[in-house]
Amino acid sequence: MKKTTLTYGAIAGVITGGLMLVTMPLFENGTLSMDNGALIGYAGMVISLSLIFVAIKSYRDRHAGGQITFGRGVALGVGITVVASLFYAAAWEITYARAGHQLVQQWQDGELRKLEAAGTSEEKITQTKIKWAEFAEWYKNPFLRFGVTLTEILPVGLLITLVSAALLRKKEFLPSQPS
Repeated sequence: MKKTTLTYGAIAGVITGGLMLVTMPLFENGTLSMDNGALIGYAGMVISLSLIFVAIKSYRDRHAGGQITFGRGVALGVGITVVASLFYAAAWEITYARAGHQLVQQWQDGELRKLEAAGTSEEKITQTKIKWAEFAEWYKNPFLRFGVTLTEILPVGLLITLVSAALLRKKEFLPSQPS
């Protein structure tokens, strides 16, 4: 199970982390905004973490005699999620080291533009600027930043894990050999 976890987790992590590294220049040149970038990022997570389903099925069919318990499926999926999440967070650290400070500033500027366009009071905009300044300072801590980055991908992997383990615990669901 360890080999399956590490293999599929690394593949999912390389896909989602690689997508981040490839799309980051699109943020820098303005092609992507934080809004559509988040959509692309989470879509990439779902696509890469769909390997959890493939891994649980593969393990069930090749190593577990065509049956897997919900708990074993969850354990496998959580392991893959953790490995992929570490790759993803490491890719963000690489990205942040290269352009993160500008990205935080772009994120802040975009949020302030939204407030101004909505006719938000000057007092509220000033409060938001103060909060963003505090966030930018806090976000400089690599341990906190790494932890926050993990919270972006972990819930996606856990949801896919629960669905996959629930479906694949039934040996009738996509059996390895026709009955």
